[in-house]
Amino acid sequence: MNLQCMTQPELIFTGQHFTNKTDILNHLAEALWGQGYLNDKQLYLDSVLQREEHSATGIERGLAIPHGKSEAVKKAGFAVMTLDTPLSGDSWASLSPDNQVELIILLAVPETEAGDLHLKLLGEFSKRLMNKDFTDQLKRAGSPEKVYSLLDQDVTAERNAATASDAKTFVLAITSCATGIAHTYMAAEALNKAAGEMGIGIHVEKQGANGIEDRITPEMIQKADGILFAVDTKVKEKERFAGKPYVEVKVAEPLKNSRQLIQTLLDRPQGIVEGESTSDDFAKNSGAGKHKTVKEELTTAVMTGISYMIPMLVAGGLMLGIAKLVWVYALGMDPGQIGDELYKTSGGITQFIHYLDGFGSLLFKFVYPVFAMFAAYSISDRLGLVSGFAGGLFSAGLHYTFWGINGGIPSGFLGALVLGIAAGYISRFLNEKIKLPKNFAAMKPMFLVPGISVFAIFLLNMYLVDPVFGQLNLMMANGIKSMSGTGQLTLSAVIAAATAFDLGGPVNKAAGAIAIGLASDQVFPLTPRVLAIVIPPIGLGLATMLDRFVVKRRVFPADLRVVGGTSFLLGFLAISEGALPFMLRNPLITIPINMIGAIAGSCIAVALGAVQWLPLPAIWGWPLVENFAAYFIGLAVGTLFIALANIFIRYWLIRKEEKKQGL
Repeated sequence: MNLQCMTQPELIFTGQHFTNKTDILNHLAEALWGQGYLNDKQLYLDSVLQREEHSATGIERGLAIPHGKSEAVKKAGFAVMTLDTPLSGDSWASLSPDNQVELIILLAVPETEAGDLHLKLLGEFSKRLMNKDFTDQLKRAGSPEKVYSLLDQDVTAERNAATASDAKTFVLAITSCATGIAHTYMAAEALNKAAGEMGIGIHVEKQGANGIEDRITPEMIQKADGILFAVDTKVKEKERFAGKPYVEVKVAEPLKNSRQLIQTLLDRPQGIVEGESTSDDFAKNSGAGKHKTVKEELTTAVMTGISYMIPMLVAGGLMLGIAKLVWVYALGMDPGQIGDELYKTSGGITQFIHYLDGFGSLLFKFVYPVFAMFAAYSISDRLGLVSGFAGGLFSAGLHYTFWGINGGIPSGFLGALVLGIAAGYISRFLNEKIKLPKNFAAMKPMFLVPGISVFAIFLLNMYLVDPVFGQLNLMMANGIKSMSGTGQLTLSAVIAAATAFDLGGPVNKAAGAIAIGLASDQVFPLTPRVLAIVIPPIGLGLATMLDRFVVKRRVFPADLRVVGGTSFLLGFLAISEGALPFMLRNPLITIPINMIGAIAGSCIAVALGAVQWLPLPAIWGWPLVENFAAYFIGLAVGTLFIALANIFIRYWLIRKEEKKQGL
């Protein structure tokens, strides 16, 4: 098996004179296109230039391996060029600062050919380029024919002896780059070589264009002293390594300092890989929060509570949405009458829908209890569940119902926050301080801790939380209700900006909890919240579809164009996380544009009179919007702003780089 099937003499250029990277890439792309490897030269070249912006493709020993993964590639292959005068780091950025590029291998990778033999060959070729003797031979070859003949060799690289089972120290690694070819295999080869020189056992799993290769086994994980993630993409099945020390770096880092990375993993790991653990192992694996600062512990508690309450919100909203849609559109009934006592015994579909609507409302009553109990759980594990749930019942105002008090002001989200966290700390304190003889140890978790902690929550709520936060909620409600014009738009802008900031992250969830709390008390509708959820993913997806029509070229790399279609569809389903790859790739561009677009769209919709009370931002919730025309105008303005702003800014940056390179 040899590499000659991946190229041809017409794609090999020796002793060439070029002074900048862009001209070289353009020349090689032209050759690939002329020999039938590409169906669109410019589209492929754009993907190569985008990859150059991501990280340096100059390696060391005069080598550079630019590459592009694109739908413009008809078949996998590569072109080769050697230079008569090497290019310095100013002309071609390299991982090694003193590298002067004189051997360029341009890889062309198809968008969707995972598992193809050609991709496997490219991967092996990338590993082979780490061999100094091989690259020296390519550089010394004086003609395309000589270079071509050097490719007529077995490309299978030797396994490093560092994987020997008798090694005293054993580490694991995963390598993965954006295209899944060059750096994925070269980083793996560099780690294998360094570990062998250090006398350390290693096994490297490649997560590339061919899926997972050399998969790490459970036995290896059990034996390993740590795991090194050298990745530019999300690690697949990362939870396998829960509890193991780790270091995570960019995939190019092992090409510079593999030995140092391995030593850092052994001596000073970045942390422990997180994963699901059973409640019995909670204290052992996580330390029950003892290794976290108070701030970190509180943040984790809040995020845990929010993550568990979201399914309750969705379920309740779905029940209400179905009931109201059927009530209004199928039965033609007045939406304001769906909860009337009249329909309790009406029978048939009307009674069924009446009870379904009531069930949705019931689920909403337990949003705060679910939040508080799992916030407490985050701090004290299952010992805090009961007292946390009790605190949530208080914050939802259910005690007023059972006490027969009309007009009681519940403490709401703030109360759930305070009582849930208090329940966690109280339960943990009791568990640590109460000491019982071995024969009575079962009484502590089953009787003493829940009993005392629930009573403490009762006292805390009655004499502090209800009086303070109930009145605070009343003041906030009265203040927001009194807002008109600018006041309402200000609140809308704040909620929209926070929702769009991190696309489902902590800021987004915190904004959602506040917005839902206001809406559940009928204080302020969810209009800005629901719009800010769908505007960013739809807008970014739209940008990937419109760029070639607006500026006559692609401004997004191939991988983001694929993500763009997914983001667009998920946006209509109210899953904003579909746009996360855009934010992670270019946060300084994406985040401000998302926030401005969400603010503009939400404020326009609110100003024009759109109202949405239910937490149903997806397309199936749109029929429940009051004044949908205003809602749609706001949605259109926000998504178009995000789409066009992304296109023009990214186009400007590309043109700026091209002018810098003299293209």
